[in-house]
Amino acid sequence: MRKPDTALIATLILTFAAQAAAAECPSDAAMAALAADILSRTPATPPAVTDMTDALCAQDKLVALLGKEWGAPAGYKAGLTSKPAQEAFKASGPVRGVLYKDMMLSDGASLPAKFAALPRFEADLILVVADAAINQAKTPAEVLAHLSAIHPFIELPDLVVADPKTLTPATITAINVGARQGVLGKEIPVRQDEEFLAALAAMQVVVTDASGKELAHAPGAAVLGNPLNSVLWLRDNGVSFKAGDWVSVGSFGPLLVPQPGQSAKVSYLGLPGDPVVSVNFE
Repeated sequence: MRKPDTALIATLILTFAAQAAAAECPSDAAMAALAADILSRTPATPPAVTDMTDALCAQDKLVALLGKEWGAPAGYKAGLTSKPAQEAFKASGPVRGVLYKDMMLSDGASLPAKFAALPRFEADLILVVADAAINQAKTPAEVLAHLSAIHPFIELPDLVVADPKTLTPATITAINVGARQGVLGKEIPVRQDEEFLAALAAMQVVVTDASGKELAHAPGAAVLGNPLNSVLWLRDNGVSFKAGDWVSVGSFGPLLVPQPGQSAKVSYLGLPGDPVVSVNFE
């Protein structure tokens, strides 16, 4: 009988041990330091995570820490929901995060352009869950049947890390997909008909500045074919919704860098009334 290769076995054991050590949820101390950097708007080192299990563990710790300042969890957000965003971060699909109760600003709000360590703004949309039966939805039409409202939304995320090029889907998840603040527009009443459902995909989402210059432009279908598909993706990836939850569907276009003195408006052309939402950066 051939003797086992003890040197090879020892090498494999050490390799597996090293992999196991690397794939761990970041410590409480590491996440507390990250939370402190985020709150002080200081560019941070990305959390050391190598897979989604550990990234979500890190996210849970971060949400608990930041929630002491920004309020309890109030819903969920999907990120990297468009192909350009996925390509930019070498992602094969979306990522998920948590929204905070006290993060919402009113339409037309003013805030510093440097509201975060690495501030950005983007055209988004907020869905409001009517009831938990949305968790059984299988199509966008069934999602629509369990929404109580839709709001125009400018998300104000924080990329957090000193070098955004180092971000991966796992580290983006660990920093809670950059959730920090957002500007919530006036409620759009939900219509339960095919025309409204189609309008969500066909609408043109346009970002302009105070002069009317176009900063970004994308169809509703840029988000997973229809923004309501974000609910289905989140549900299929571990989220269980309850009545009143907010859902941020993800960016319809690129992340934009706010400039001092800049005003931005997002128009949802094709939705009833062509709703708008705006923000001002000081």
